[in-house]
Amino acid sequence: MDDKLIIKGIEFKSRLWVGTGKYKDFEETKRAVEASGSDVVTVAVRRVNIIDRKSENLLDYIDPKKYKILPNTAGCYTVEDALRYSRLAREAGISDLIKLEVIGDEKTLFPDVCGLLKATEILAKEGLIVLPYTNDDPVIAKRLVDAGAAAVMPLGAPIGSGLGIRNPYNIKIILETLNIPVIVDAGVGTASDATIAMELGCDAVLINTGIAGAKDPIAMAEAMKHAVIAGRLAYKAGRIPKRLYATASSPIEGML
Repeated sequence: MDDKLIIKGIEFKSRLWVGTGKYKDFEETKRAVEASGSDVVTVAVRRVNIIDRKSENLLDYIDPKKYKILPNTAGCYTVEDALRYSRLAREAGISDLIKLEVIGDEKTLFPDVCGLLKATEILAKEGLIVLPYTNDDPVIAKRLVDAGAAAVMPLGAPIGSGLGIRNPYNIKIILETLNIPVIVDAGVGTASDATIAMELGCDAVLINTGIAGAKDPIAMAEAMKHAVIAGRLAYKAGRIPKRLYATASSPIEGML
């Protein structure tokens, strides 16, 4: 498909992005990433060793020359922490991209949108390409754009819940409101969830637990790859209108 996703001049081949947490080991992580067909791999800076190259390192299994490494600030509950780990990733030469998380609640892992807006504005001014993880509020999404976000990543459902897209109407409003890429992040539990996100018109889907937590993560990674491709194709093709009553697939008008 001649249908590339481009963010701040960076071209992404895959519209499925994958996380690296919750796998049993780095080898399984590598196999799942390969099966997904993704060229974007997100890594929690404060939880996974990607800085110290002297010890076993995720980047020994995930080649930065083959994949775009997307550092994230998972586990950061303050603006200061999120800024520190974002800057650390850039200073280590990992990437100018950052998936920005400022968590506001330990139980739900919902974002602290006030802190997120502040951190987005600061990091964008420092030249980072900021992709904030946010809730599905169209107003907050617009304010993140105003703060300098290069894309927004609204949740489909709480992180790791596997509930799928709980509020497709808000996601649709966000898509209609913004002029930057929208990437669903969090809540995708199976292939059909990913397809729904793409059929809505989302530019990509980021999945971690839905793959890593499956009984067969490698098979699920491949399923998600096909689901995202199918959803994007269906969106581009344009679905038929929904109707209350039947419409004959073989019309009889004009027949003798």
